[in-house]
Amino acid sequence: MIPFEKALEIVTGTECRRMTKETIPFTESLNRVLYSPVVSDTDLPPFNKAAMDGFAARKTDLGNDLDIIETIPAGYTPRQRIGVNQCSRIMTGGVVPEGADCVVEVELTEQLPTGRIRITGTVRGTNISSRAEDVKNGDVVLNPGKVIRPQDIGIMAATGQTRIEVSKKPWTGIISTGSELVEPGETPSASGIRNSNSYQLIHQTYVAGGTARYYGIAKDDEAVTFSVLQKALSENDIVIITGGVSMGDFDFVPSVMERAGVKILFSGVAVKPGKPTTFGIHENAILFGLPGNPVSSFMLFELMVRPVICKMLGSNWKPLTLKLPMKEGVSRKYTERMALIPVKLTPDGMALPVEYHGSGHLTALTDTWGIVTLPVGTKTIEKGELVSVRQI
Repeated sequence: MIPFEKALEIVTGTECRRMTKETIPFTESLNRVLYSPVVSDTDLPPFNKAAMDGFAARKTDLGNDLDIIETIPAGYTPRQRIGVNQCSRIMTGGVVPEGADCVVEVELTEQLPTGRIRITGTVRGTNISSRAEDVKNGDVVLNPGKVIRPQDIGIMAATGQTRIEVSKKPWTGIISTGSELVEPGETPSASGIRNSNSYQLIHQTYVAGGTARYYGIAKDDEAVTFSVLQKALSENDIVIITGGVSMGDFDFVPSVMERAGVKILFSGVAVKPGKPTTFGIHENAILFGLPGNPVSSFMLFELMVRPVICKMLGSNWKPLTLKLPMKEGVSRKYTERMALIPVKLTPDGMALPVEYHGSGHLTALTDTWGIVTLPVGTKTIEKGELVSVRQI
C-alpha cells in the first residue's frame, strides 16, 4: 500500500489527454466545460436605465414642482430632453432621457391638480443603472475552464453569444467483473448479487462531465476479462474496471492489465474503504481498477477519477469543502489507513456520521452529503470538534 496522499499525487500528476473543442448552441451547454472565452458584443446595461418606476428629473430641480413632458415605458426611445423644472414619467428598465441625472421613485411624489408633480421625500442615490457599469463591449464575461451553470447561459444570451466552444467529453469505459453479478433486471441466485457499480459509475461519469460506454459484466475468466479490457482500452480515454483487484484466487485483474499493456503505477492504497485501488497508464487510456464494493468504488471515483476527468476537460472545478463541528464523535480500533467517514449535514450546521456498516452498505450513500477523513494514526474525532467536510 501507498499513502492516499501519494496515490492522489500520482493520479493528478500523470500526463493525460487534453480534450479538443467543439462548437455547440449555447442552449445545449449546461454542465459543459468552456474551452474558449465568451466575449460580450455589447455594453451592459446598453444605455442609462431606470432602476425603478418613477420620474426622470434633474437633481437641482427636486425642490420645485415639475412639469411631466413625456412617458417612457421600457423599450421606448425618449423624444424629449429634460430641461429646467421638467421630468418624464419612466418605467423600470426605461431609457433615461438626456438631461436627467436621477429617477425619483413614485412613492416620493405627489400629483398636483395642475398636472405637475411635487417631491415629498428625500431622494437617495440616482436610481439609474449606468451604461456599461456591468460589462463593456469586448469584455470577457466567462473564462475557459468554467463549468457552465444556468446563470452563465443567461450571460451568454445577454451578450449575444449563441454558439460557444466547449471541451469534448472524454469517454470512460466501464467494466464490472465477477461471476456472482447479474444485471439489475435479472433475479440473482442464492449466491449472486445485482450489478450496481457499473450504473453508479456511469452516472458519476456524466456528473463529472464525461460520457460513458458500458462493457457489461466480465465473468471470473482471464481470457474473457482480457478481451473486454483490450477493447475498452482501444475505445476510451479512461477505463474503469471494478472488482478482481484484491488478493483472492480469482482476483487476476492486475495481471490481465499488464498483459493488455498497462503500466501499473500503484496497486493498493492506505485508505478505508478503497484499499485495493489500482492505477495504471496505457498508450491509449488511463486505467483505474476500483474495488468491487459499491461504497468503495463510489468514493474512490469521486476522490481520484473525477479529478482526472476534470483535468482532461480543462475544468476549474473544485469540490466544495466546509469547516463544520461534529454532531457526534467517531472512533476506530485500527489506524494504519486513512478512514473516509460518510456524514450528512444537520439543520443546525453540523456534520453527523450516517449509519454505515462498511463498504458494501450502498444505501448509506443516499443520506451522505460529504466525507470526513481520519488521518493515519488518528483513532477518534471528538463531538464538537471542527472538521473539514468534502462534498461528494
